[in-house]
Amino acid sequence: MTTVMAMTVGDDGDGADTGATARPSDDPAPTTGIRFGASEILTWPNLVTLARLFAIPIFVWLLFGRENRAAAAWLLAVLGSTDWVDGWLARRFDQATELGAMFDPIVDRLLFFVALPSLIIDGSVPVAVAVAVLGREGLVSVFALILSLSAATRLQVTREGKSGTFFLMFAFPMFLGANSTLSYAGLLDWLSWLCVVPGLAYSWYSALGQYLPVTLRTLGGGSRR
Repeated sequence: MTTVMAMTVGDDGDGADTGATARPSDDPAPTTGIRFGASEILTWPNLVTLARLFAIPIFVWLLFGRENRAAAAWLLAVLGSTDWVDGWLARRFDQATELGAMFDPIVDRLLFFVALPSLIIDGSVPVAVAVAVLGREGLVSVFALILSLSAATRLQVTREGKSGTFFLMFAFPMFLGANSTLSYAGLLDWLSWLCVVPGLAYSWYSALGQYLPVTLRTLGGGSRR
């Protein structure tokens, strides 16, 4: 999967070069000027993200309605591994938008918040791992909310944040597949841990080492005005 999990290793949202001083791509500084016109909504990247959103309830149905862990694992893997597609389309067809830059991370987080509790209920993922991921996602959501309310800005996703999502979005379908009837379930169990360890490391580093300082700087600047 990235974000997780699938997570290009980098920010899917990108903007045009206006000639201003360039900011490193891993700078998590918030951006401003959010506008949602028709041209921002009707784009190929947004359609791909929308399709991923609509596939989330299908995953839940496969897991609990059909009790088919193998099919649910494959769908979850597809949802994660196609996370880079919208970013590629945005760059390929010059369709990068503010809406797309916000929509994709929202769908990624929704996928986490739906898939992880589902896997916990199913018993396919270690509870400690799921709690660590949910805790981090909740923390980042709080940072984003604070920035939105205090400065009307959004938190820009960093390379490290996307890398964490990349690894995790592969780890969780592997955890699920490892508890299925797939003939290669044993291999998936080993690979899941190979992905989840760097995924958690990148995710928590981005949260505490990048997003938290940006949030604190924004709040500090606001309090001095």
